[in-house]
Amino acid sequence: MTFCSFENKVALVTGAGSGIGKSIAICLAKNGADVIVNDINIDLASATANDVNGLGRQGLPIIADLSNENEVNSMAEKAINVFGRIDLLVNNAGVVDQFVPTVEQNVDRWQRVIDIHLRGCYICTKTVGRYMVDKMYGKIVNISSVVGMAGAPMRTAYGPAKAGIIMLTKTLAIEWARYNINVNAVSPGYILTPLVEDAITKGKINDEVIIRRIPMGRLGYPEEIAKVVVFLLSDAASYINGANLPVDGGWTSFGSYGDAFNISSI
Repeated sequence: MTFCSFENKVALVTGAGSGIGKSIAICLAKNGADVIVNDINIDLASATANDVNGLGRQGLPIIADLSNENEVNSMAEKAINVFGRIDLLVNNAGVVDQFVPTVEQNVDRWQRVIDIHLRGCYICTKTVGRYMVDKMYGKIVNISSVVGMAGAPMRTAYGPAKAGIIMLTKTLAIEWARYNINVNAVSPGYILTPLVEDAITKGKINDEVIIRRIPMGRLGYPEEIAKVVVFLLSDAASYINGANLPVDGGWTSFGSYGDAFNISSI
């Protein structure tokens, strides 16, 4: 029996122009789904949609600022006009925060991070959820972060936004379970996306220090997150609802001191 088959299913993946979102879109297409590819950059969205088309599925690129309810409504209407349905939703879109001491952070920049992550997830889920409630079917996965599970210095926008996504996930899972809608979250650890690669290059992230903190001794790859997301969207996860699954190489499980990879040093 094939649990991860998405034949005749339509997925909307936000922030799918690159990184984790693109990997999710490609993985869904490989398993039979048509994919609405959202991104703020139309060139990136179109490139991912072309990749989906190349796999024999239909990819539809749509740009939208997810913090703007009118743009999200317009995106959903376009998707419904083309496909007639949205069965699967992945709220993945995000931006990085400032990596500066809290007293030096720009409040407008703080608000933008909150708006894209938490407000955007809320608006997109609310909008698409209407169609799912009407159809009495839906699978939603929200991308949170390990930074939303434990405090991280100088992450006073990103961390609270991701923590809010986890609680939003649980709240909607309870509210919408009666409509046959599953809502779950995935919390990646440090994944080697273009955003993380850029942060490493600019010295905002010290990857050598991070790797020593990861029991598996390496950063993750976007494909490793995509496979978990696809599982949660599949029939194999039909009785999982309101869960938050860390995919972090053991990051959140490590509670000791010293080098998490070289435990002989503890």
